[in-house]
Amino acid sequence: MKVIVATKNQHKLTEFSRILGPLGYQLVSQGEVCPDIEVEEDGDTFLENARKKAVEIFRRTGIPTIADDSGLCVDALGGAPGVHSARYADDEGEGHNDAANNRKLLRELKDVPAEQRTARFVSAISFVLGEGDVVECEGTCEGTIGFQSLGDNGFGYDPLFLVEGGSFASIPGEEKDRISHRGNALRKLQVLLEERK
Repeated sequence: MKVIVATKNQHKLTEFSRILGPLGYQLVSQGEVCPDIEVEEDGDTFLENARKKAVEIFRRTGIPTIADDSGLCVDALGGAPGVHSARYADDEGEGHNDAANNRKLLRELKDVPAEQRTARFVSAISFVLGEGDVVECEGTCEGTIGFQSLGDNGFGYDPLFLVEGGSFASIPGEEKDRISHRGNALRKLQVLLEERK
């Protein structure tokens, strides 16, 4: 089955493909199929944003669509950046890019000691297989925020998010999949999809 992954981010497409490809889904990015569709992520939760993207792209293409919305929730910042993770540095005129977001996060946490830098990544997934046929789930990964960027792999806040073994950007992709928020959510999705067969 051909499935659109509602992203133009190649890293995210790769993560989806590693886990869902073996189930027989032919995953293609939104960038390949419908790059001009823009969906405003204005929901109050990750799941609302994921559902909005998946439903809109399915509605306009008729192709089953899977979307995730994910982000970083830092306890010392009251859960921020949360659903605004991708646009965290927008208010400072830097635009939303990974480097600007990471710089802002480090500034916000500059006086916070290591033991209080707990955080989690959250991923919510919405998979629209047909009209009114939607499968949804969420996954999380607990960690802490480092004091500097570590590693060259990954994207987003990965260089600052520390788990046992290093930062998300310093561990191999397969190991990250095993513990990551998106990996956990996709494995839940895998179970739900297998139960439908």
